[in-house]
Amino acid sequence: MAEILESPMPEPHLRERVAFGTHGMPVLAVAVVLTLAGVAMLLVGVLRLATNRDDSAVGMVVLVVASSVVIAAGAITGGGLMMVAPGEARVVQFLGRYVGTVREDGLRWVNPFTVRRKISTRIRNHETAVTKVNDADGSPIVIAAVVVWRVTDTARALFEVDDYHEFVNIQTETAVRHIATTYPYDAHGDEQLSLRQNTTEITDQLSAEIGARVEAAGVEVIESRLTHLAYAQEIAGAMLRRQQAGAVVAARHRIVEGAVGMVQMALDKLAEQQVVDLDEERKATMVSNLLVVLCGDRDTQPVVNAGSLYN
Repeated sequence: MAEILESPMPEPHLRERVAFGTHGMPVLAVAVVLTLAGVAMLLVGVLRLATNRDDSAVGMVVLVVASSVVIAAGAITGGGLMMVAPGEARVVQFLGRYVGTVREDGLRWVNPFTVRRKISTRIRNHETAVTKVNDADGSPIVIAAVVVWRVTDTARALFEVDDYHEFVNIQTETAVRHIATTYPYDAHGDEQLSLRQNTTEITDQLSAEIGARVEAAGVEVIESRLTHLAYAQEIAGAMLRRQQAGAVVAARHRIVEGAVGMVQMALDKLAEQQVVDLDEERKATMVSNLLVVLCGDRDTQPVVNAGSLYN
């Protein structure tokens, strides 16, 4: 089994937490009321000035200032509103400091003086490029994989690495290369894992290694699969002939085992039912003929013996 790197990255400084906020609809209603009230006050002041109903300049100034304050309050209150779509989150910062994450979808309200950054929490996948590496036996192979992942900690994804997309891509490529160089393409023993014959175990190892590498960036690996695996072009022909030779040897081995069993059964049946009494020499001849018939590549041509075996 390959050794999985349990903690390849330093411990993260930030962990995701819920940002302070509330539902946006009541706040939207308050912002609309304040804005309309301020506009109404401003219009009243302008109308009074136009009709000369108010001779006090101080009262006019107070009315204009009050309306401006009310409109500004409505605008500031509405500035904290934001839309959060399903599968998205908003990371909230105040004066550069991380204050929390909003994951609940819909219209939400937070401190209007904060900066909100959108980040996707949907499931996504990344397919590596077809890469040529040497396996554990030193044979050049070409390999590629696809990894399915998603962001689980938005704070670490944004603040622990420069670009979490690029980080996942590079770490995936590194893990694929490491797995490819750890195992051989074909196994040389029953207990040895190989890239071609033990796909499930290899992909489990690959998922575990990628997950360990990207965990510091707040990313969860859901699964990974090898999408391309073959010998490199320069040795593909030789390796194909070796595989064909191995298949022929294995097939011959099975054929011989079956033929020996059938010959033994035939001799036992003849002796049990006393069909014919065979001495050792005739048994040897019969065994030879049966093995030729059962193990030959071509159809046998029967030869009729008109005489005796001993003449």
